[in-house]
Amino acid sequence: MKKLIFTLALFWAGLWAFGQEFDRYFTDATLRLDYSFAGNAIRQRIAVDELSRIPRWYGKRKRLAELPVEGNGQITVFDKKTKKAIYRNSFSTLFQEWITYDEAQTKTRAFENVFLVPFPKDSVEIEIELRNNKREIVASLKHLVVPTDILIRRIGEQRVTPYETLQQAVDTNRCIRIAYIAEGYKAEEMASFIKDCRTANEALFAHEPFKSLRSKFHVVAVKSPSLDSGTSIPSKGIWKNTALNSNFDTFYSSRYLTTLHLKRLHDWLAGVPYEHIIVLVNTENYGGGGILNSYNLSMTKHRLFKPVVVHEFGHSFAGLGDEYAYGQEELSVYPKEIEPWEPNLTTLKNFNEKWADMVDKHTPIPTPQPKDLDKSTANTRQWKIGAYEPAGYSQKGVYRAYPDCRMRTNENPEFCPVCRRAIQRLVEFYTD
Repeated sequence: MKKLIFTLALFWAGLWAFGQEFDRYFTDATLRLDYSFAGNAIRQRIAVDELSRIPRWYGKRKRLAELPVEGNGQITVFDKKTKKAIYRNSFSTLFQEWITYDEAQTKTRAFENVFLVPFPKDSVEIEIELRNNKREIVASLKHLVVPTDILIRRIGEQRVTPYETLQQAVDTNRCIRIAYIAEGYKAEEMASFIKDCRTANEALFAHEPFKSLRSKFHVVAVKSPSLDSGTSIPSKGIWKNTALNSNFDTFYSSRYLTTLHLKRLHDWLAGVPYEHIIVLVNTENYGGGGILNSYNLSMTKHRLFKPVVVHEFGHSFAGLGDEYAYGQEELSVYPKEIEPWEPNLTTLKNFNEKWADMVDKHTPIPTPQPKDLDKSTANTRQWKIGAYEPAGYSQKGVYRAYPDCRMRTNENPEFCPVCRRAIQRLVEFYTD
């Protein structure tokens, strides 16, 4: 009994310490940081655009300076007096993806980016770092934020976009918050949007480990109206006036559906309880996209809506990589001499930091693909965790853990064991 009491005392002391660390440096509000990332394949630059204060903070309150995944960029908050890192988060961006395309060799472009950090009680220094596919820092900016600055815009206090709670977390002080947001739904189509939200939500929480951890998620649906239904399709000359000005043909890829208007996205969400964002687009055309700690965007009226929205959430929430290659095309996204940061991809350069501990000692690495890739439930249970090609848009040299997975094909009904473990670790990082 005494041992139990002592253990409980340590537990509550730990929670108190975590709370004290947050309360020491931050108040229960959000500092929204708007930046412009600009440049080309040769040179990239970062500039501050605007700062805003939003009521309440819905992100992590413990392990504030730790990162569960590395990302292609990081934002760090330093206490100005002590220079101590008091908050850190990772991200990926469309800008960093764009500079890997041929267009970036001859053109210079700018992209909006928005990041949320807890609102500081005292002056802080914010540092933004962008990394290339070799995990090297290629651009950075450090700037001062004074919380009493009169030019920090106050938003989210009035005229908050109407939203509906779809799912209540058991403990709203220790949960992960998701906001579905409407794109291409007119005001009179919001009933259809809510129905699509429920479809997407049930699809997500039908997958393990989300299914077992469902009580740790708080989910809302944000009713942002558009003047037009649908989304823009530039290749067909179709341009719509929608809430987020989303479009297909991103980077000239017909199925790549995104929005570049991140400031508008977060304006719609100001005052809503959110951290992770799922944009549902009212279109029958196939497409979507997912960007770590930015947003997941998916079509809703296509027959593959459910697997796509779950796949893209794997990107935006857990930082999982794509496990397929495009036919015989070889994209140089992952240098073979560098271990990717994504938890479900490896070049075997540092396999021990990935899923080597989950591989049976008799399984060869690399692992040959099963000759008969029968995806029936009975057969998939016989699959072995290993290192299979192709993956990461490469035919050779980048490996995935399983013959098939939700991060590989729309047909596979599950995340593989390695992806499931990565997701579970992330949920536990934020909520335990």
